[in-house]
Amino acid sequence: MPSTPANGITLEYQTFGDPDARPLLLLRGLGTQLIQWDPALCARIAETGHFLVIFDNRDVGLSTHFPEAAPPSIAEILAARQGGKLPDVPYTLADMAGDVIGLMDALGLESAHIAGISMGGMIVQQTALQFPERVRSMTSIMSSTSDPALPGPTPEAQAALVEPAPREREAYLEYSVRTGRAFTGKGLKKGFAYDAEKQRALAGRVYDRAFDPDGIARQMAAVIASGSRAEALSSLTVPSLVIHGADDPLIPLAAGQATADAIPGAQFLAIEGMGHDLPPGAWTPIVEAIAAHTERAS
Repeated sequence: MPSTPANGITLEYQTFGDPDARPLLLLRGLGTQLIQWDPALCARIAETGHFLVIFDNRDVGLSTHFPEAAPPSIAEILAARQGGKLPDVPYTLADMAGDVIGLMDALGLESAHIAGISMGGMIVQQTALQFPERVRSMTSIMSSTSDPALPGPTPEAQAALVEPAPREREAYLEYSVRTGRAFTGKGLKKGFAYDAEKQRALAGRVYDRAFDPDGIARQMAAVIASGSRAEALSSLTVPSLVIHGADDPLIPLAAGQATADAIPGAQFLAIEGMGHDLPPGAWTPIVEAIAAHTERAS
């Protein structure tokens, strides 16, 4: 996979489809790598008229990591925010939005459609706010405005979110299967059920490619330190689509609805049976919705 300088760091990326098609950058969530996109899903997105670009966010995968920055204290960051102070963190979502634009510059894209899941949805929201002239459309999936008044995760999903990742490989694989199950939805119909064997195999690839729990902690610090975008999103003019799983235990459906409500003219799609994951059974409505959205915006 190629890499490129972008926004003062290096980003590892991969592309799918015709470079002359509608450009779409697709961002992953907290602590996850580009190899965690299913290649079959990427191919389907590209086949609907997109030049698809996926990449490792900073501090994960083969993009630039920040080992010189000690893992931040989440408790101290929360206390600073509650006290009205700007927390001291290595970077924020605004910096990660700059990474998106830096990658677009490196690829020669004056503008592009952007979409992201979970933390990636937060980054694309921030990108659209900071650089509206560079964004053709924005799609936020299983994400949130980060408004603290919104409902939080289920107890099981919260426990999985804060559980430290084991350093030993076999323990990490078991941890990934366990936490992945906590994040998935309750849908039992074909294509929605949790695939523990697939999760375990993918976790092994993730561990072997780039294992850095400290980087994940720095990403989480960036999310918390960046605060709510709810008020800012009310002035967003970029064509926006919000997609959310109706059974998301980590970022509840109410957070997706609140995101759509905050953005003037935003479209909203709730998918029954989908949790905080992208099961194959949900691919068709998601791919079709994104394709229709980017085509309208183009």
